[in-house]
Amino acid sequence: MENMEPERLEARTGLQWIKKGYALFMKAPLLWIALIIVCFIAAAALSSIPVIGEPLTSLLMPVVVIGLMAGCRSLENGEELEIAHLLSGFHKQTSNLVTLGGIALVSQYLIFGAMILLGGTRLVGILTGNQATDPAVVEQAFAGSGAAILLGSLLFTLLLMSMQFAPMLVYFRDVPPIKAMKLSLNAFIRNVAPMFVYGLAFMLLALLASMPMMLGWLVLMPMVFTTMYASFCDIFPVSMQDSQDTAPDRQ
Repeated sequence: MENMEPERLEARTGLQWIKKGYALFMKAPLLWIALIIVCFIAAAALSSIPVIGEPLTSLLMPVVVIGLMAGCRSLENGEELEIAHLLSGFHKQTSNLVTLGGIALVSQYLIFGAMILLGGTRLVGILTGNQATDPAVVEQAFAGSGAAILLGSLLFTLLLMSMQFAPMLVYFRDVPPIKAMKLSLNAFIRNVAPMFVYGLAFMLLALLASMPMMLGWLVLMPMVFTTMYASFCDIFPVSMQDSQDTAPDRQ
């Protein structure tokens, strides 16, 4: 494994990620939509399993994300996008990807625990689906949980930043899970400007996508992942040994 540090990019790069992500989507738009629908159906079915469903979904989330990233890599290499790409994470680095999911899951429970200690018991109950979401109850929970909300927002933001690029670093670069999370967090810290521009532009696109009966999300949801791949490639430039074939195995 090579030594690597994330690149520091200009603010305008955030717009380029959206442009590159859209280009990747347009190489196979119908199949991208099909892949996203399959992922959502599978996640919903798995989450519906009593007790173990939601934790298991969290554990497997990095594996699923890698399936979509492998599809992006194949399109970038001039190959075809296939449904079988969704299984890429089960063919390589599976244990490390599941470890990432486990770290994220445990971190969520620890964050919720910290929020409860700061008086956010009702709020955590609502967020985890263990309490009713009646508007009056929700309003009361938020009103009495100021410190818990601030702490939870900060910690969940740090967790999200740590997990953003970690699966790709594990899968494409053979980086151990903990180091991958540190590199991912460092990537965000070094690229606050392009991340801000990207986030602002994506929020605008989200508003536009929501107008025609939410139909725009059929395009925008796949772009969540194609733009993620584009940002990863710019922040962690691809080396020669990293340009391996990620097309699904053919019998």
